[in-house]
Amino acid sequence: MKIDSHIHLWQFDQEEYDWITDELAAIRESFTPDDLLPFHQELGIDGFIAVQARQNHKENTFLLDYANKHNHVLGVVGWLDLQSKNLKKEIEELKKDPFLKGLRHILQSEPPGYMLQSKFIEGVKCLREFDLTYDLLIFENQLEEANTFMGKLHDDQKVVLDHIAKPKIKDAELVDWKKGIKALAKHENLLCKVSGMVTEADWQNWQYDDFVPYMDVIFEEFGPDRILYGSDWPVCLLSSPYQRVFSILDQYLKPFDAATRNKVMGDNAESFYKV
Repeated sequence: MKIDSHIHLWQFDQEEYDWITDELAAIRESFTPDDLLPFHQELGIDGFIAVQARQNHKENTFLLDYANKHNHVLGVVGWLDLQSKNLKKEIEELKKDPFLKGLRHILQSEPPGYMLQSKFIEGVKCLREFDLTYDLLIFENQLEEANTFMGKLHDDQKVVLDHIAKPKIKDAELVDWKKGIKALAKHENLLCKVSGMVTEADWQNWQYDDFVPYMDVIFEEFGPDRILYGSDWPVCLLSSPYQRVFSILDQYLKPFDAATRNKVMGDNAESFYKV
């Protein structure tokens, strides 16, 4: 099975998605599963994981409704306030829908120290009880803090790093990011999505070779059993059409054997999200 592990969906509304500013004109419109389906059919992708783009309860209902109506929406990574006093009850209610696979908080927008708050850590640890995953969304400068955060979780809490921690690909900066990734990857319960790279590169002028040093690090440190393909569509459209984004990892994997390619392009996501 081929799975795109990182897709966003929305009915565009400026108040609901205030982060989609005028500078992001290419994505200031609505995106549905039907809009994506032709690309997935062309490339032989069987389905995708829909990941939250809003931090409210409406987002969960919105994405789960799509999952229940569209066969190629395989699962949902939603959002809850992980510091809520009623977190367990809220998870129990949300977990009644089997398409809920995990949760995410937009940590990249939070101040230093946010993810190390005891209530936040306890909230993430709570997910293990409900067999839910956690998507770790951070910038490169949060890697050290994320390493400390991972060290405070249960060793078997399933976590996946989104967008390879958003390195400064446009500036070809590698050293600090690589150091942080090497440390973070030592947590064996952490997987990594090769996703979101094109929006960290020069949007109009990137080349395949710009990404190879970063993918080399990810494959060396995580290994093919802990890597997932993700497109980050439609955000990727700021830089590239879907097919070109797909081609990056597809080309990189050509020297690998079929079993390895299958793991990265779907089997690992199928196991991680239990779809």
